[in-house]
Amino acid sequence: MSVRSLLLRLYGAFTTLAQPLVRRKLRRRAVAEPGYAHAVEERFGSYDEATTGTGWCWVHAVSLGEARAAGILIEELRRQYPNIPILLTHGTATGREEGAKLLQEGDLQVWQPWDAPAAVASFLDRFQPRIGVLMETEVWPELTAACAERRIPLVLANARLNENSLASAERLSWLARPAYSALTAVWAQTEADSHRLVSLGAKVEGVYGNLKFDATPDARQLATATRLRGQLPRPIVMLASSRDGEEAQLLDVLKRFGALTPVPPAQDAVQSISKRVHDVQWMIVPRHPQRFDEVAALIESKGFAVARRSAAGAPAESEIWLGDSLGEMALYYGLADAALLGGSFEALGGQNLIEAAACGCPVIMGPSTYNFAEAAELSLAAGASQRVNDMEHAVTAALKLVENPALRETMAEAAQAFAAANRGAAQRTAAAVLAIAESAPEPVAVAMAEERTEPSLD
Repeated sequence: MSVRSLLLRLYGAFTTLAQPLVRRKLRRRAVAEPGYAHAVEERFGSYDEATTGTGWCWVHAVSLGEARAAGILIEELRRQYPNIPILLTHGTATGREEGAKLLQEGDLQVWQPWDAPAAVASFLDRFQPRIGVLMETEVWPELTAACAERRIPLVLANARLNENSLASAERLSWLARPAYSALTAVWAQTEADSHRLVSLGAKVEGVYGNLKFDATPDARQLATATRLRGQLPRPIVMLASSRDGEEAQLLDVLKRFGALTPVPPAQDAVQSISKRVHDVQWMIVPRHPQRFDEVAALIESKGFAVARRSAAGAPAESEIWLGDSLGEMALYYGLADAALLGGSFEALGGQNLIEAAACGCPVIMGPSTYNFAEAAELSLAAGASQRVNDMEHAVTAALKLVENPALRETMAEAAQAFAAANRGAAQRTAAAVLAIAESAPEPVAVAMAEERTEPSLD
């Protein structure tokens, strides 16, 4: 037995022994998010008898962001190969909820198998996927080894790997390098991602860009936002996809600027920061739904009145609006005159700014954007965003932006042009996925080749 095989066996023994801890963690998370209590046994390789089939195009989208990217790819796969059978797997409740919207008749959705030998073997034996497509970052040692052993093509699409993740992988190189080298193909978002992935042994076949540029914002939500904007008395600044700690930062800055103090008559306070803050409607949209109640309580604890999107008839005059709904980011971006980018004001790497750009919403980002480093730099270069050092500077930058309609409009147009200029990843990725799937053994490959619609990649 080789050293590599021995190390993988030790890893498999560890993940097997850890299963009771995983179950306990799922029970705890289910208290706040009931979705974690659904079909728990699927995570450990036990499925309903009706949950079966072979020849799937298996797409793994661990969480919400990956599920949205997967939706873009799946739509293009179906355009190029109608009726392709999709098997979706996820790791989080929000990912599974989002993924359920993508299913068509004949598709299946189950949990990602826990990376223990028995669970992975049961998953692969039950579904026998034609090809596996992992979205963005999800590379698991046991899963990649088992697919290689069964000669199931396993690819990494929309792949990204930041410096922090690379450093973590290098510390566990005895696990990471065999896992990345076992992948059939990798398509990276950026050249920098490509170089980092190659350093771990990945077979990078192309740099295709980010699938999220190919997303089309919900036209009905944007139309609703346009209608509502004309009725609102104040411009809106949104803290978008906020993470823990950032809401408190914003609220503390607003308090320090006098947002809770009475505003003097206009003629005495035209230039005062207090009046300028009062002239804006502030909105917070947390990234994770399990934090909605927590953020609402935080807003009130800081002395602000809060109006929640989920509460019918919430008073429009509330000092802080809370966007506590899923699937309405196009509406929120359409309403906002400017968005402060969540995840960039703590050392978290920033959230995706592409959707904001597609909706024509100018972005103000903090210093931490390593998760989307190239997209952030491209948007800055295009004039679609601004970068600041901290939340206080973000608030003052947002105030200047909403007080300058011409600048706001220029940035909005630049944002939409930036989003449009970077499309095309979905078509390229879908074509590459299908090419690998078609090279699988007969007879399935013949059927796919006959039914596929050839795309133009010009």
